Amino acid sequence: MVTEIILGFLAAIAILTGFGGVRIVNQVERGIVFRFGRAQKEIRRPGVAFLIPGVDRLKKVNVQIVTMPVPTQEGITRDNVSVQVDAVAYFRVQDPLRAAVEVQNYLFAVEQVAQTSLRSIIGKSELDDLLSNREELNKGLALMIDSPALGWGIHIDRVEIKDVQLPESMKRSVARQAEAERERRARVITADGEFQAAQKLADASAIMAQTPSALQLRLLQTVVEVAAEKTSTLVMPLPVEVLRFFDRGAQGSPAREESAGPVAAEKSAQPVAAVRAPPRRRRRPPPSDRHPVAAIQPVRPKGEPKPEG
Repeated sequence: MVTEIILGFLAAIAILTGFGGVRIVNQVERGIVFRFGRAQKEIRRPGVAFLIPGVDRLKKVNVQIVTMPVPTQEGITRDNVSVQVDAVAYFRVQDPLRAAVEVQNYLFAVEQVAQTSLRSIIGKSELDDLLSNREELNKGLALMIDSPALGWGIHIDRVEIKDVQLPESMKRSVARQAEAERERRARVITADGEFQAAQKLADASAIMAQTPSALQLRLLQTVVEVAAEKTSTLVMPLPVEVLRFFDRGAQGSPAREESAGPVAAEKSAQPVAAVRAPPRRRRRPPPSDRHPVAAIQPVRPKGEPKPEG
């Protein structure tokens, strides 16, 4: 009876010990077994892991991608501008054994390396690079962090600069610079448009000079476009050729009157009568005509009496 009790007690201890040596490794984890304090090279995969109770110790390492925000770092760029830059790093454990053995806390280690690398990138770069050339800076920052992390069994997937904070005075300077740049582009575009328009007008004037009727057609087209709006008043200019035609007709009308007779004269008198000739100034008579009586009086000799009446 006593022997059975002892055997049952030993069996219970063996069963509890057996269950105590069973561990579960999740899909996103890898297990590192330390036997008598020494890490085993065999990495336990996801599933059930059997350990020797009292001898083995299991350490689980997460192999998922870790998103780590890098705290804001203040620094001075190469062109002496004080900025504050923050970033975010994406990495994962590539070798669980080295991550568990080579570094005490790989998360803290990667965070510190990211901060120091970000400060170094700020000091080596200019402000324009931080604002516009972030792709190259991200690659350089990822390379700087990945170099020491490879010895810890960690792979840096990518590093992104999130935000660049500038002083207020520098923000105003950047705004003025951007405004001046946009104004310069606007002026260049306007000047280019004027140049192209002038060139096209020069080509059009050369074509119209070769064909004078094209100018008249263009004038009529413009009149049609303006006449479409009935609220506007249209003033039609007369071509010089029309005025010259009437001028030639007015100059040739007297010769035709003499040759054609009184009927032609009556017909041509109407348009000529509309034009009044300037009044002729009367010529003043000679001095002899001004005083005719004094001019015909005879000269009396001295002493002769004046006739009566």
